[in-house]
Amino acid sequence: MRNMMVRLATLALAMCIWASGPGVAMAQPYPGKPIRLVVPFPPAGATDVMGRAIAQKLSEGLGQPVTVENRPGAGSTIGTDLVAKAAPDGYTLLLASGSLAIAANLYSKLGFDVIKSFAPVSLVGHVPHMLVVNPSVPANSVKELVALAKAKPGQLSAASQGNGTLSHLELELFKSATGIDVLHVPYKGSNNVMPDLLAGNVSIFFDSVPSSMPLVKNGKLKALGVVGSQRLPMSPEIPTLAEAGLPGFDVKNWFALLAPAGTPKEIVQLLNAQVVKAVSAPDLAQRLASQGAILESSTPEQLAMLMKTDLAKWGKVVKDANVRIN
Repeated sequence: MRNMMVRLATLALAMCIWASGPGVAMAQPYPGKPIRLVVPFPPAGATDVMGRAIAQKLSEGLGQPVTVENRPGAGSTIGTDLVAKAAPDGYTLLLASGSLAIAANLYSKLGFDVIKSFAPVSLVGHVPHMLVVNPSVPANSVKELVALAKAKPGQLSAASQGNGTLSHLELELFKSATGIDVLHVPYKGSNNVMPDLLAGNVSIFFDSVPSSMPLVKNGKLKALGVVGSQRLPMSPEIPTLAEAGLPGFDVKNWFALLAPAGTPKEIVQLLNAQVVKAVSAPDLAQRLASQGAILESSTPEQLAMLMKTDLAKWGKVVKDANVRIN
């Protein structure tokens, strides 16, 4: 009888251990394994640099490796689609940029919805753009450039990083706001624009601060205005376009952390807290200052609002300018 009771007790204990196993696994605190951060652009670009810096800080704060995986292509939509379809468990994240809102208005068939397919976590920062011209252009301010363009309709040329890129849509927004007519010349990236811009073959360019600022500093380009709501800490003498006579001209080339829709709120909140902590670290700000990056965080709600606002804004620009992808 006693042996039977012992066997029954042992069996009961084994069943309890078996039954509690899945519960223990499910109750394991997040994160319990490495996290993948998808960057939908090639290595070495601004998004990649920002992604790797943030990944390092998140790794330190979360106690798990956060590895960057570059998935470029189709205006960032390939990597974005991968994350949209990933399990909403916090182990696959996306470092998105403002180009996401542009791509959503350019590509007719996407496998995801920019708003509905993601759980916004936080802004990470932004890299300002500025309006630069070749020194031969007889204009030292936005007002003078607009006057020159109106005096010579269709004769000034403006480069962009390519059809449908941020620099292209900034140009279209500028044309719409000022009523000028300039010739758009699309290139494939800033590196391909620069030889012609420096040679004077094209006159106007909306470019990122890290790319153009060294050329402005040595007098090879003229900076007429910053595209954003604030002047640059590194060059406070350059006015914003709003200050230069275009009120409301505020474009933010932002970067943000997104998770797949359906990710538990507690995971989103934990990730948000870690991003806030990361962008507040002085060493990270110093590390990215040379890239022209300005770090900033947000609440998930603030990021969601920014995404909706950008989606509508770029939708109007794309429609009004009849922008098409080749």
